[in-house]
Amino acid sequence: MACLEVSNEVNLKEEKEEYTLDGTVDWQGGAAVRAKSGNWIAGTIILLNQGLATLAFFGVGVNLVLFLTRVLQQNNADAANNVSKWTGTVYIFSLVGAFLSDSYWGRYKTCAIFQGIFVIGLISLSLSSYLFLIRPKGCGDELTICGSHSNLEVGLFYLSIYLVALGNGGYQPNIATFGADQFDEEDPKEGHSKVAFFSYFYLALNLGSLFSNTILGYFEDEGMWALGFWASAGSAIAALVLFLGGTTRYRHFKPRGNPLFRFCQVIVAASKKWKVEMPVDGEDLYDTDGGECCDGGNRKMLHTHGFKFLDRAAVITTRDLDEHKQGLHSPWRLCPIAQVEEVKCILRILPIWLCTILYSVVFTQMASLFVEQGAAMKTTISNFKIPPASMSSFDILSVAVFVFLYRQVLDPLVGRIKKTKSKGLTELQRMGVGLVIAIMAMVAAGIVECYRLKYARGGCRNCKNSSSLSIFWQVPQYGLIGASEVFMYVGQLEFFNSQAPDGLKSFGSALCMTSISLGNYASDLLVTMVMKISTEHNTPGWIPGNLNKGHLDRFYFLLAALTTVDLVLYIACARWYKSIKLQGNKEQGKSNV
Repeated sequence: MACLEVSNEVNLKEEKEEYTLDGTVDWQGGAAVRAKSGNWIAGTIILLNQGLATLAFFGVGVNLVLFLTRVLQQNNADAANNVSKWTGTVYIFSLVGAFLSDSYWGRYKTCAIFQGIFVIGLISLSLSSYLFLIRPKGCGDELTICGSHSNLEVGLFYLSIYLVALGNGGYQPNIATFGADQFDEEDPKEGHSKVAFFSYFYLALNLGSLFSNTILGYFEDEGMWALGFWASAGSAIAALVLFLGGTTRYRHFKPRGNPLFRFCQVIVAASKKWKVEMPVDGEDLYDTDGGECCDGGNRKMLHTHGFKFLDRAAVITTRDLDEHKQGLHSPWRLCPIAQVEEVKCILRILPIWLCTILYSVVFTQMASLFVEQGAAMKTTISNFKIPPASMSSFDILSVAVFVFLYRQVLDPLVGRIKKTKSKGLTELQRMGVGLVIAIMAMVAAGIVECYRLKYARGGCRNCKNSSSLSIFWQVPQYGLIGASEVFMYVGQLEFFNSQAPDGLKSFGSALCMTSISLGNYASDLLVTMVMKISTEHNTPGWIPGNLNKGHLDRFYFLLAALTTVDLVLYIACARWYKSIKLQGNKEQGKSNV
């Protein structure tokens, strides 16, 4: 009998160890079994899904600026601005997807719905291009001029690409976080895999766009736009089918309710008590039992110093005690300290996030002005014509190389130099390195443009898009952008995911996407301002339709100078930042660059 009891205890212990420790559930809503859910099987499905979806997205995005100039007959500045607006809208929609995911739908449902919208947008784009826009057939190849289009036809085109923006934008921040959800960070082995997942996720994103930037880019540059768009639609359909196929394998976090209410409750409660005297050292602040964060996440956030005004929301007054006795507790007057810390956490992240926006201004030039610059260079080798947009494949190759170098070489090397248990550079340090490399990329692009103007054929600056300088001189600027992405965007994904409260993980990933969005809008504004200022006194401006008459190099150097100022501000913000403290985890110290 005693043996039977011991056996039962061992079985119960083994049964407990089978389940994840981070609170995830399986597709049926039960506790997630470690061996039957998540980990690299689910993670690999999500990485493949990301690769296919990225192939589909960049099949449209990478050559959109050329489609606008060649098919819709827009000038260079207007086309660059329209691409920036569209790309910015993609990432603005990421906030919509993150809100629905964290509050109501959960990440799986949100990913599935927005991927469906993405597919609809691509099919609509393919049909409208094939039936209405590519007329005569094969136009838009730089030689054959397309005919005029009605407002209805142009309107259908914009409706289609903005459906693509909505679908991809709502899907992107959630798929990154959903992939990270497949690894239990409370388990040492899976926790290490979770950190590695973000690097592989960004690598999958770039490898997925490699086909778009090379093969699809070539066909689209030759005027086969409809074929390129149909290939993108097919890839998006395959991605959706693959994602749905892994349904039974995924781990899920349940949505925690509307975070806006929690934020507003803290602000309102603190405002109502602005005259209340604060307790010494934050003692006697209101807390909930059991370590739960008032529906904000699985782990409780501990009290920290800073933003002390908000602590007033957790101060227990005589009125609060009287209401509690009567069972009339109001969350708009008294909030748990963990809820207050959730608001503090986001406020601490915001300065770091703001400093990443200017980097995205640099990054967005790769999809607009880099392409236009390449189109004004020598793009032929023998009889083969190189599509200017395909040069971004060097960015992708650079990302792949630097992901490998960082994880296999630099990360272990820095760990040995620092002689600490934490390996390599912190997320904030990596983001700072990314800004430094971005400055180098803009300087390189400006130098190339100086030489491109110098080698305009026969010194003919009035000849449109003519230069004897090979397009391969752009390789350094694309390579440097790729290296900066590994440090900046992978670091951003890890930073916002790890520092966001448990109930706002998708919002954390959306912050990364939104910085890209605002960077695109800022680029649009900056180009408009530069053109307005530089076109005074009857000059063509820095970025005219004929780049040989302009000074694109000055714009690149301006971006390098602005990014240098941004780097100084970023270092100050990073030194001020303090990491969140979670109950049950080792408290993290100050993260400095």
